[in-house]
Amino acid sequence: MRTLVDLNADAGESFGRWTLGSDEQLIPLVTSVNIACGWHAGDPATMYRTLSLAREAGVSVGAHPGMPDLAGFGRRAMALTPKEAAEACLYQFGALRGIADHVGVPVNHVKPHGALYGLTLRDEAVADAVVDAVATAAPDTHVVLLAGPTAQRVWDNGYPVVREAFADLEYDDNGHIVIEPVPRAKSPQQCAEQAMAILRGELVSMNGRTLDVDADTICVHGDRPNAAEIAETIRARFEEAGVETAPMATVLAKRQ
Repeated sequence: MRTLVDLNADAGESFGRWTLGSDEQLIPLVTSVNIACGWHAGDPATMYRTLSLAREAGVSVGAHPGMPDLAGFGRRAMALTPKEAAEACLYQFGALRGIADHVGVPVNHVKPHGALYGLTLRDEAVADAVVDAVATAAPDTHVVLLAGPTAQRVWDNGYPVVREAFADLEYDDNGHIVIEPVPRAKSPQQCAEQAMAILRGELVSMNGRTLDVDADTICVHGDRPNAAEIAETIRARFEEAGVETAPMATVLAKRQ
């Protein structure tokens, strides 16, 4: 069983006076945070506030670029060429990095959001374009992709890819995550059990099929109503099992 893993959360997904998630409670419970960059959620003030929370908690920071789709929270499919997808990621990464420089924290990874994340799984050319663009702009910056064939292929091609699995989402029989249109509260105990299954390298799909998984980081979604409780329960289970949590860069250094 894996005994070292990153625990990440999507955060900074409020917009203007509209609040989503409990970033103040959630961020101190994880080791990496993915911050929305203004396209699917977030705005400059929210980005600044979330970066400040991450700095105070000593949490590693990443950009969470999405589709230009505020109304659909970046979860509706859009047709982007590989070049357009890479440019979208770079644009949003640059926006977050500018504010992060002012706050005084580095941006260590890029994790595509929602439909853009899904596009990297369905189109190898998109995944290649995104990781190559990030590697060219910031060679020490990791890209987070779903643990599976695409992430492994990109890693084998020499890019610093972090393989991700999800504690609070179900999987179909092909190993793809099933996204809920409106996230609801989930059992923290069930999410903790799934996190432990990920560490053991075996997940069970929603139809009962056993799936092999090898993940460097496990995600909890910040827009789930009880996300902080889920993260807290996962951390408690990890401690009971002697599992250490650390930022992505530390986990990858051990992997290499």
